[in-house]
Amino acid sequence: MLNLNIKKLKIDFKKNNLVDISFNIDDSTALIGESGSGKSLTLKALLNLLPKNLEVTKNIDSNFELNSNSIGFIPQNPFTSLSPMTKINKQFFCDEKKKVEVLKLVDLDKSVLNKFPSQLSGGQIQRVVIAIAISKDVKILLLDEPTTALDIENKKNVITLISDLKKRLNLLILFVTHDIESIKEICKNIVIIKKGKLIESGLTKEILENPKQNYTKILINSSFANKEFRK
Repeated sequence: MLNLNIKKLKIDFKKNNLVDISFNIDDSTALIGESGSGKSLTLKALLNLLPKNLEVTKNIDSNFELNSNSIGFIPQNPFTSLSPMTKINKQFFCDEKKKVEVLKLVDLDKSVLNKFPSQLSGGQIQRVVIAIAISKDVKILLLDEPTTALDIENKKNVITLISDLKKRLNLLILFVTHDIESIKEICKNIVIIKKGKLIESGLTKEILENPKQNYTKILINSSFANKEFRK
């Protein structure tokens, strides 16, 4: 079974601490917190995409090689992650056989390869982005609010698809989201952070039904689907 243990992740800016957390990604984990709590910084640190003016200390232990090929990323806005002037075929970085294979996994026909993003629906674009993310030898999938730009029907379809891919490809999942329904269906565990610090963590079902920290209770009582957590 795949496992990734973030023993230490510390991010500082001019001696001001932005993130200082430790947690384990076992099976599937939701990373929850109000806006500005450090969720995106955590994802960017794992992707090595933080700006150079930030001081980063990382101690990560995994039972697989953690590199650009083993990490798949699904961004918040799929519409800005594809080049609008480039056909889908040219936006993959794998051979034709692999393209067809991963498109089939996300329920898309190979005919989309000859189309531009503008010729696809929002749901199809999100599926293309997911296909690109899993076209490498992916072991862990990082998701940054992947359903916020979708309507209700497409959101449900994408959540079901991600859940299915997790099982079929044996993927670890780190899911940043505010959608409680997505958390219930996909994530076995929850990590709650506030101002870059871990507040509470544990099994999703247990924390949603019996949160111990007041901050966690506030987040759960908020509308995960419609509101951004703010002070």
